[in-house]
Amino acid sequence: MSKDTIESAILALVEQRGAGKSICPSEAARAVWPEVWQNRMRQVRNVAVGMARKGEIAILRKGKPVDPDDFKGVYRLSLPATRDAGPDATPEADA
Repeated sequence: MSKDTIESAILALVEQRGAGKSICPSEAARAVWPEVWQNRMRQVRNVAVGMARKGEIAILRKGKPVDPDDFKGVYRLSLPATRDAGPDATPEADA
């Protein structure tokens, strides 16, 4: 699968999940490769790092954004804070 296919899957999933929510990278791998997703986690991570560098998504560890070039362990993906709030968001709407 192409990088564009993986990017599209990640974006669709984080947008579907919505503001303040995140996805497990395995969800993206399963969406693209339902039968062999475990073998493709490195590809998903590499694409996610590139997307985070461009500000398209955020990579989270323990619920906090991390540097895409310097993180280890379990991580999740979400919309970046500047994108997930939206222009009409209010603190009450996020509660």
